[in-house]
Amino acid sequence: MSFNKEELYNKCLDEINKRIEQYNEKLETISGEDSENNFHPDFDEYGNKGEMLTEYEKNAAYLDRVQSMKETLANLDHSHRSETVRPGSIVETRNSYYFISVPLGEIDMDSGRKVYAISTEAPIYQHLEGKKAGDKFTFNDSDVEVVQVL
Repeated sequence: MSFNKEELYNKCLDEINKRIEQYNEKLETISGEDSENNFHPDFDEYGNKGEMLTEYEKNAAYLDRVQSMKETLANLDHSHRSETVRPGSIVETRNSYYFISVPLGEIDMDSGRKVYAISTEAPIYQHLEGKKAGDKFTFNDSDVEVVQVL
């Protein structure tokens, strides 16, 4: 398998940056609605947190998570070479490719391949961790074989 790790890393970074931009735009929109509607930022007329504040807090938490993912990705040694699966590895199995990095899900490569960007918190990573080419395990009632680790 020929794989461009730099392309994969950059696609993950692009996806994270896109999400950061989306959450920032959402927060700006909510803030703009607050000022246009003279929305009180702390409590509504019944003394409860307003819906807009709740929406703002939710999106702020999403933004914080995505920014944390960006930091995790930046700190990954994506150019490492290892025979065993660890953070920064690309793992080829018989049916899928995994990039052990951050939880972005499916990433479409220019070659047409699909790679699943997963974190070390993903259930399948618990089975992949420390494996090397030729190792096998069962996950979700399916037999999985590690073909190659990059």
